[in-house]
Amino acid sequence: MQTYYVYIMASQAGVLYVGMTNNIKNRVHQHKKHLIAGFTDKYNIDRLMYFETFSHVSAAIKREKQVKSWRREKKANLIDTKNPDWTDLAEDWYQ
Repeated sequence: MQTYYVYIMASQAGVLYVGMTNNIKNRVHQHKKHLIAGFTDKYNIDRLMYFETFSHVSAAIKREKQVKSWRREKKANLIDTKNPDWTDLAEDWYQ
């Protein structure tokens, strides 16, 4: 059975990015190492702040679209519910 993830990454300056993947460790690694050119690379978004898991891709896509449509304040409140200190949840994944 496949697992899908909706996640929020942040830069040190607090710029947020919402994404979806079926391999959270690989995708976060790509963000951290700036392996994909684009928004996250440009704004140095490399800290995992929040993620949710889903068993169906359609549910993950729906949730990603929902969270992406929110204003920054609502995304920040979501992060605060599970990660009030805004620590990098993947800080020790690659050691």
